[in-house]
Amino acid sequence: MVVCVRKTVDTVNLKIDVGQTWFWCREKLVGSVVWPAQACLIDGRNKCIQERAGEFMSRCKCDWLVVVALAVLLVKTSDAATPFNVVLIFCDDLGYGDLGCYGSKVNRTPNIDRLATQGRRFTDFYSSSPVCTPSRASLMTGCYPRRVGMHEDATGHWVLIPRSRRGMEPSEVTMPEMLKAAGYATACIGKWHLGDQLPHLPTAHGFDSYFGIPYSNDMQQAGRGDPPLPLVRQSRVIEAPADQAQLTQQYTSQAVEFIEKNCDQPFFLYLPHTFPHLPLFASKQFHGKSGNGRYGDSVEEIDWSTGQILDCLTRLGLADQTLVIFTSDNGSNGRNGGSNAPLAGNKGSTMEGGMRVPMIARLPGVIPAHSVCSELATTMDLLPTLSALSGAKLPEKLIDGRDIANLLRGEPDAKSPHEVFYYYRRRQLQAIRWGHWKWHLPLVSTYPRWNDPTVKGKGRPGKLIDLESDLREQTDVTAQHPDVIVKMKALADRAVEKLGNTGSQGLEQRPSRTLKQSVPLVMKQLSEAEGER
Repeated sequence: MVVCVRKTVDTVNLKIDVGQTWFWCREKLVGSVVWPAQACLIDGRNKCIQERAGEFMSRCKCDWLVVVALAVLLVKTSDAATPFNVVLIFCDDLGYGDLGCYGSKVNRTPNIDRLATQGRRFTDFYSSSPVCTPSRASLMTGCYPRRVGMHEDATGHWVLIPRSRRGMEPSEVTMPEMLKAAGYATACIGKWHLGDQLPHLPTAHGFDSYFGIPYSNDMQQAGRGDPPLPLVRQSRVIEAPADQAQLTQQYTSQAVEFIEKNCDQPFFLYLPHTFPHLPLFASKQFHGKSGNGRYGDSVEEIDWSTGQILDCLTRLGLADQTLVIFTSDNGSNGRNGGSNAPLAGNKGSTMEGGMRVPMIARLPGVIPAHSVCSELATTMDLLPTLSALSGAKLPEKLIDGRDIANLLRGEPDAKSPHEVFYYYRRRQLQAIRWGHWKWHLPLVSTYPRWNDPTVKGKGRPGKLIDLESDLREQTDVTAQHPDVIVKMKALADRAVEKLGNTGSQGLEQRPSRTLKQSVPLVMKQLSEAEGER
């Protein structure tokens, strides 16, 4: 029987853990006494427990009877959520078929495959958008991009560009803000792409620390005024241009350092990799070593990085207390070695290959090993699921994500919480999934330009697809299922009413934040004046 002292804002929390491997002592101010943060690996060494517990009681001058009473009370309410750590690895443009556990024969990914073996692999997991910024806004807020006004830039670009004035509205509660309020240390290490101005950086949206590049690694167009690609710590540029060949190595060392520094408290590590977004880079250790060119080099280095993080968790005794999630922001562009097989379509499209992504989750003792889930789930679901699993308070505003903890746990007969999933491209609703049916809406015109939402392209006829038998989306079964089309039209009307479509505003849309002015992120620290609202 072990008495654990947990860190909270105002009170001492005591918890009795029976048969646990770790005895945790959190840093805690009790009156004028500070209890030092440390963790003792018990492994049968009861003397360590007794000494630490005795030292705590001596320092805090607590009455043993009070301690026992509190401990017993907590045992009787043991259904309360026990804090666990979260590591969320988010790749950039990694395709559905780019990992060994998803069928790749050209990329060697033993560490990610091991993660899948030890946890649960999802076959029908979606990003809310086929491109970077909107998909990341959804991940952070649990909402469709249109709901939070992050489906395109104020400039008309589909994604945010350097010096963009747009970013998330501060009143939107993000995933790190939610977890931070529940006592988690939070860090973003990698590509952000939700605004490079001071009020839009990760440290303004719930992350205690930030290290990485603020947008895509190809955004260095001098002609439009882009600065050299900045590598940022907190809000300060520490290198420009960033040495892209070293980014995955740097992200990994920073991630391991964060875990080691915060191993004595719950932590949330968000690791959005720069690659395999183009242009492709890898360090000397991996450059030219794969059988799939530079694309394979970058994927295999991400696999190595994942292995380093998993090994760190094991070394610190945190593997059983850490939820590890591995996924991607959208599908591969299909060039340079990327693959979305067996799906059709690529990044930028609302075909399955543009928005269905790999997703693996591991939490020993909670998520069953060697398991596969084929229920529909999305990146928007991660925020409410982390709330349910950790006890963190959900945002009060309406979100689109749903708790998928039952899917993660592999509960018998657990089903997707989503009746419907909407495929938006830019501001246009292009497809709907309902069960195993997918309806490509008939479109009078499309909007093909990435930098101008007003330029119209060719339209297309509607098409009903049965995803159970037609992952390539080739056979139109509209004529055979008129009842399904009736349902799809009703679902489309609901989406347009609530979230909008093309130029029409939805009733439930909320604004993003657009600053009055912006400045390039260069080798100096931004000031409040430069990031004026």
